[in-house]
Amino acid sequence: MSSTETNAKKPLFRTPDIFSQFNDLIAAESTRHGGVSKSPYASLNLGGSQDEPANILENNRRFFNALNIPFETVAKSHQVHEDKILNVRNPGRFEGYDAMITNKFNIQLAVTVADCTPILVFDPITKSVAAIHAGWRGTVKRIAAKTVAMLQAEFGSDPKNCIAYVGTCIDECSFEVGEDVSDNFEDQYKRFDAEKQKYFVDLKAANRDQLIIAGLSAENIQISAYSTVLNNDDYFSYRFEKGFTGRMLATIGMVG
Repeated sequence: MSSTETNAKKPLFRTPDIFSQFNDLIAAESTRHGGVSKSPYASLNLGGSQDEPANILENNRRFFNALNIPFETVAKSHQVHEDKILNVRNPGRFEGYDAMITNKFNIQLAVTVADCTPILVFDPITKSVAAIHAGWRGTVKRIAAKTVAMLQAEFGSDPKNCIAYVGTCIDECSFEVGEDVSDNFEDQYKRFDAEKQKYFVDLKAANRDQLIIAGLSAENIQISAYSTVLNNDDYFSYRFEKGFTGRMLATIGMVG
């Protein structure tokens, strides 16, 4: 992944390499660097916490300015770990959607994460995009697959043409769960640790395979090499930081 760095030589965001060939597309995933928030939200906290609202607003301004995106063109939703998907026709703040799609230029979709899986999708043929927030509940509800189906229904997308990025989240080696969670996942996405008497779930693999089953080609899917827990110096982790942390954004949109 390519990156843009702050004066402190820390990346403000990283851009998935798989999207780099498309000049009319802006896609990025923020890190925790380059903002104004103080600990425990240090420093580029972009939402969804007890941080000062003025800090969150300034951080958003810095992040989107670094991407050359006017903040008034951004579309976000309050996320509720469900599977509702919104076809966005105008930028703004929405309520109750964990995925958004659009085929409108100059609307920048953004989802908030701090362990859950962000997924970005681009169809270069129909010029449509999707931003998905998939926690374990959203993954179980197959929100990634449902979003691909909605791209087909709304815009006529052929999944074989779609390009996707499965973003930075809590990795399998860190996502320790009980049977109440693990029972929702097929065996290939979980392993049992006999010593800890706990299961470990792989959200990246589960969401990647949902995209493949939905019709995307495996070679058209990039998976983040980073972990919110193992790379906590660069990313926020709700679980690792025991709930006292900031949020990142994953964003995608077409400009023209």
